[in-house]
Amino acid sequence: MAPGPARVRGCAPAAGGSAGGGAVSGAAARRSRQPAPPADDSGFGHIQRRWDRRLGRYVARILPGEYYATTQDEIITTVLGSCVSACIYDPAAGVGGMNHFMLPASRDGADVHGPSLAARYGNYAMEALINAILRARGRRETLVVKVFGGGRIISSLTNVGRLNIAFMREYIRTEGLRLEAEDVGGPWPRKVEFFPATGRVRVKKLRALQATGVVERETHYLHDLEEEPVEGEIELFE
Repeated sequence: MAPGPARVRGCAPAAGGSAGGGAVSGAAARRSRQPAPPADDSGFGHIQRRWDRRLGRYVARILPGEYYATTQDEIITTVLGSCVSACIYDPAAGVGGMNHFMLPASRDGADVHGPSLAARYGNYAMEALINAILRARGRRETLVVKVFGGGRIISSLTNVGRLNIAFMREYIRTEGLRLEAEDVGGPWPRKVEFFPATGRVRVKKLRALQATGVVERETHYLHDLEEEPVEGEIELFE
């Protein structure tokens, strides 16, 4: 499959078109004015935000190891290589968020589903995001999940993307969450744009020349994971 805009169930291609939410409502009316950025009262002051005149919305960009949740009508975006992102939202409450993480590489073939460092790290990345959504009045029983990433772009670690995908699927199954869509695997990085107020997602597969920076960033991130201990245990709100 050649790189380019991708459409999966519940998602829309990044270069025009839409699905699971229709055209961006009211964007044209908002392009001529830039409101103040949404107030941050949830500890996300470190997340990069910018005003997108074309879309008439603020865009929050998350990097490897970060997550972000919001009740505002804004966009969350990231670029994924071997890393994976879960886009999680509550359609009734109008709250949602995205994470961006990678499991530490297992060089000895250890099972990431067991009580390993990798499984603990993945659990933390997922539960931190879910907790942030629940604190914003989302309900666990109505959460919807869309999963992206897990590409095969780091040649020296061909199993990283596969393990990330396997962990994500197993976590969703074990926790009884509703998986609505996924676009995973393959040799491409992906740019993902998530509209948490509606659950709409746009995905663009990037070409080889655009992948260099993604590989470098994820290689550094993987090294950091090997050097730093996993975060402490986290309690999942019900």
